[in-house]
Amino acid sequence: MAIIMDGNGRWAKEHGLSRVEGHKEGAKRVKDVMDAARECGVKYVTLYAFSSENWSRPKAEVSALMKLLEHSLKSYAKDFLKNKIRFRTIGDISKLPEKTVTLIEKLKEETKDFNEHCLVLALNYGSRDELLRAVSKIARDAKQGIFSPEHIGWDDVSEYLDTADIPDPDLMVRTSGEMRISNYLLLQSAYAELYFTQVNWPDFGRDEFMRAIGDFERRERRYGLTGEQIK
Repeated sequence: MAIIMDGNGRWAKEHGLSRVEGHKEGAKRVKDVMDAARECGVKYVTLYAFSSENWSRPKAEVSALMKLLEHSLKSYAKDFLKNKIRFRTIGDISKLPEKTVTLIEKLKEETKDFNEHCLVLALNYGSRDELLRAVSKIARDAKQGIFSPEHIGWDDVSEYLDTADIPDPDLMVRTSGEMRISNYLLLQSAYAELYFTQVNWPDFGRDEFMRAIGDFERRERRYGLTGEQIK
C-alpha cells in the first residue's frame, strides 16, 4: 500500500491550531497504520512524507517538518525493533539535513535484516526527479557498455528506480478529499487501485485503514484483460 498523507493543514485549521500542530498529530498516525498493516498482512507500506516540491513551502514549516521527522525517527525506533519492521526510504535524502540523514541511516542499518514488514518513507521524493536520476544512470551505464540500449526493457529500467527491490503498490490511498497522485510513484502505480477518502490524515486510524482494505478487496483487477479472461 502507498499512502499520500494529506490534510494535516486542513485538520489543524478545523481545530484552530497551527499547521505544525497538524503535522505533529499526523505523525502519530504512522504507528496506527503500521499496526493495522501488520494485523491484516500488508507487508509494504510506503508513505509520502516530504516531496521534492515541499521545499517551496515557508521556511519555518520546512524546518518544523525536518525536526518532526527527526523526533519521529527517534521515538518510533523502538517500535521498529520490537515489531521487526524494516525501515527504508525512497527519494534523494542527500538534500536533507545531515543530522536527519544520520538518523535515517542508523535506523536503516538496525532494521536491515527484518523481512516480514517494511515501512518506506518517501523523502525529498518526486517521480519526475526519480526518473531523471534513473535516466542519467541508464545513460552512463549504456555509454560504458554495461547493456545495449536496443534491448532495454521495463525490467531493466525498474532496476534504476528508487524502488528497485520494493514491490509496486497494489493500492494507493490519498486522504483529505483531493483526487490526484501528485508526482508520487507514477511509474510504479501503473496498475494500482486508487482509493480517495475525505478523511484528513490525522483522523486516518485503524478503522479507516481497514475500510480502504475492504474496498480494495472488492475490486476486480484485470491488468488490461477482460473480466471474462481473469475468471
